Amino acid sequence: MTVRQILQQFWGYTSFRPLQEEIVNTVLERQDALVLMPTGGGKSICFQVPTLAMKGVCIVVTPLIALMKDQVEQLRKRGIPASAIYSGMHYREIDTALDNCIYGNTKFLYVSPERLRTEIVIERVKQMTVCLLAVDEAHCISAWGYDFRPPYLQIAEFRELIPDTPVIALTASATPDVQADIQEKLVLHGPDGGPPAVFRQTFARPNLSYSAVLEESKESRLFKILQNVPGCGIVYVRSRRQTQQIAQTLYRQGISADFYHAGLSTQQRAEKQDAWIQNRTRVMVATNAFGMGIDKPDVRVVVHLDVPDSLEAYYQEAGRAGRDGQKAYAVMLYTRNDLENLRYRTEQLYQPVDMLRRVYQALANYTAVPVGGGQFSSYDFDLHTFTHTFNLPAQETHYALKQLQLEGLIQLNENYFHPSRMIMVLDNRQLYEFQVLNSRFDSFLKLILRMYGGEVFTDFITISESALARAYLVNQDEVVTLLEQLHQRNVLVYEKQKDKPQLTFLTPRFDAPTLPVNTQELNRRKELALRKVQAATIYVEHPTQCRTRLLQAYFGEKPGEACGICDNCIKKRKSHEVGASVVRKQVREYVAMANGPGISPKQLAHYFSQADADALAQTLKQMLAEEEIRYTKSGNLTLNQ
Repeated sequence: MTVRQILQQFWGYTSFRPLQEEIVNTVLERQDALVLMPTGGGKSICFQVPTLAMKGVCIVVTPLIALMKDQVEQLRKRGIPASAIYSGMHYREIDTALDNCIYGNTKFLYVSPERLRTEIVIERVKQMTVCLLAVDEAHCISAWGYDFRPPYLQIAEFRELIPDTPVIALTASATPDVQADIQEKLVLHGPDGGPPAVFRQTFARPNLSYSAVLEESKESRLFKILQNVPGCGIVYVRSRRQTQQIAQTLYRQGISADFYHAGLSTQQRAEKQDAWIQNRTRVMVATNAFGMGIDKPDVRVVVHLDVPDSLEAYYQEAGRAGRDGQKAYAVMLYTRNDLENLRYRTEQLYQPVDMLRRVYQALANYTAVPVGGGQFSSYDFDLHTFTHTFNLPAQETHYALKQLQLEGLIQLNENYFHPSRMIMVLDNRQLYEFQVLNSRFDSFLKLILRMYGGEVFTDFITISESALARAYLVNQDEVVTLLEQLHQRNVLVYEKQKDKPQLTFLTPRFDAPTLPVNTQELNRRKELALRKVQAATIYVEHPTQCRTRLLQAYFGEKPGEACGICDNCIKKRKSHEVGASVVRKQVREYVAMANGPGISPKQLAHYFSQADADALAQTLKQMLAEEEIRYTKSGNLTLNQ
């Protein structure tokens, strides 16, 4: 079959979108390619169609499990064999999925970048016929990007297993620096060893109206927006607690709304997402965990109640509106305080070197590792116990640990990032009745409420068994037993951390004062992050420039014509209309004063010497066309009677 026949048979389209066919043909010619297409631009088609025209399997590297599952489900619905490998799968499931890529008819295998380094994947890939390696969300490979994922850097090593296989890298948002980094880190090249084929779709979305509104009463403005814009929408907020609060507020005001965040169970997220996709829920209030890979074309409005950390993130999230090409709106509601907090949070991410050395020394004391020892040794690690023992600020310590990990000095396993959590099942009244009838749990439940507050009734919260044990003056095992008993009695849901967090020293332990921290690189990363914040601030606060043109310039695209539909363009047009109305009134008055003989265009221009000559010329042209004024035989202007 030809690629157009494949497109029609599996997707039902009779023609490709702009650039898609050129990209497909480039892949079929076994050339590397870098593809930059806005959210909803049809990136998946660019590697899915050519794979079906070739023999073998396409390995797709993507960072999110939700994205993998969605893509695999979409392919299977079209009758295309596809599978994914992700955390939580049984070894036998992984084994079967890989066997089907070798001996079966699987055409697409979705994996995270971390999986490419596992022994089972490396050994099985050697037996596969891999026709294409597709790297989705390719900006994650660049330290210049907004979502840097170090494991993406290992993809170049993985390429050595399949040296003759072409690579296609895809992303919706990449600045020129990031584009260059992607090409370098993935070793992309053309057929003659030169640069690879680069395909860029314009970052302009002609149907999407961008706005940024300084607004103290965000919830009131949000309600007005949703009243004025019919159809489904997404509301992005920064915290999990906000998702539920805003959704409940909208629901009370008669708007069908639900909330979504990464703290929900897999089943809850799937049910909420399905209800929204099928339009049973109109508005989803969510953190940035929502939307990636969801192909819903009829989103009419995306509202941000918090300013994202970068324009890349904003462009991705706002771009989920209007994928069907119909008019849609992307609105940012902000306060001055939001912008100050954004800068503060960004600075917090990059702790000073003195703090890194202090935390590193505390780690050495915590694990009792001597100078020069401990390389590749792993230790149980509890953040709450660690910070309490050494009197360290929790948030700053967390960021310092992440920086030490980026420096290659330590490694924190996945369980560090997935601590124990709980949510109260009973409401306040039911809990009180339970405490009265079960006095042995009373003091422990009161401690939970004292330590974690009312949020335990509305959301899963992260807890520390060791912190509870210290406060309750018992050992940690007793706290775990109490939580498990309350879980069994349906008082609360307790999700215990599967395994203890582990910290591994990747190098022989250094003396903290001489810790080899790359200060220049740390400062570069911080400066880059702050530049992104500054760019977001300029976008939000710019009083006149077309917002589409601001985004185009940021992503390295030569700005085109003003969009005409963003808030700044509309303000400018209204200002021009008001100005034209004033000029028109004045022209009429001056021409009327001249009575019978009329007034020459030169005399009229003299009267308007301080006015915009173009505005005057345009006004005269329109008044003549509408026959409000006319030329006399002598060439003067006079009013039509």
